Amino acid sequence: MFEHAPRSHPPLVLIANSQEWHARSLDSVLGPHGYAIVRAYTGKQALERGRSARPDLVIIDVDLPDIGGLEVCRALRHDPLISASMPILVTGPGHPSREQRLAALRAGAWDYLTVPFDGEELQLRLDAFVRAKFEADRARQESLLDELTGLYSIQGLARRARELGSQAYRHQEPFACIVLAPHLNGDGGTDAAAAEAAMTAVISHLAKILRANGRVSDAIGRLGPTEFAVVAQGTDGEAAVKLVERLSQVLERAAQEKGSGLPRFRVRAGYDAVANYREAPIEPADMLVRATIAMRMAEHDPAGHWIRPFEAGFSNS
Repeated sequence: MFEHAPRSHPPLVLIANSQEWHARSLDSVLGPHGYAIVRAYTGKQALERGRSARPDLVIIDVDLPDIGGLEVCRALRHDPLISASMPILVTGPGHPSREQRLAALRAGAWDYLTVPFDGEELQLRLDAFVRAKFEADRARQESLLDELTGLYSIQGLARRARELGSQAYRHQEPFACIVLAPHLNGDGGTDAAAAEAAMTAVISHLAKILRANGRVSDAIGRLGPTEFAVVAQGTDGEAAVKLVERLSQVLERAAQEKGSGLPRFRVRAGYDAVANYREAPIEPADMLVRATIAMRMAEHDPAGHWIRPFEAGFSNS
């Protein structure tokens, strides 16, 4: 039985295999030992469910019917929305050659499992992998930096925002919190896997732009899978709008560069700002919530302005 996981739910395993008997054999080993199972029968399904279900472990057969198992492994491993600590294992029949094992490792797999399995050995091996993944998750949650982007994590952003808020209060300065998120301009015919890949590229690029062009005095962090925040001391509402416009212009220019490979997208932003933080000492965490609400209002009103201030009466519905 899997034990000592720092989570309230059982480890979730994605099994990507087109052979029903093969998947059932894995299920029969893992299910009784406390694992939850999600299935995929093609490479496309594996990519979609790997991104949507956020499993704790992925087991991919090398011979999927549409996309090769190693290509699926490589795509998941390079996806910035998927934790680098998530174990990916490749399975194949017989005894793989040295070249096959090396190819799997180069694609980002942690191991190459041969069929048929030794049930007890498999269970012990996977327990060790998942336990390591949970420990990495716990360390990352306690970290002040977001592993995937190098920006502040939610915890780091909250701490830095309190520090900047204290400085703005002492000096009676303006103070602003800005939340922004990218949205694809694609049509409704885009399949889910292609849309996910396109959004992944945009998010990675947005994080890079924020790191390179954000002001040293600001705290920049990642609030969620697609949402980023800027906490800006000495910045009122007008300056917050100019800051978002400047960042958006940098993004647009980069997307238009030849060979960028970026899809068409737009940015929606919301902000909450005060002209003198001592006169309106709202907690920075509450300002971030209000900026998030304003950003979502901008998302839901595409005909309106793409930068929205928080206004009394907004709801988060």
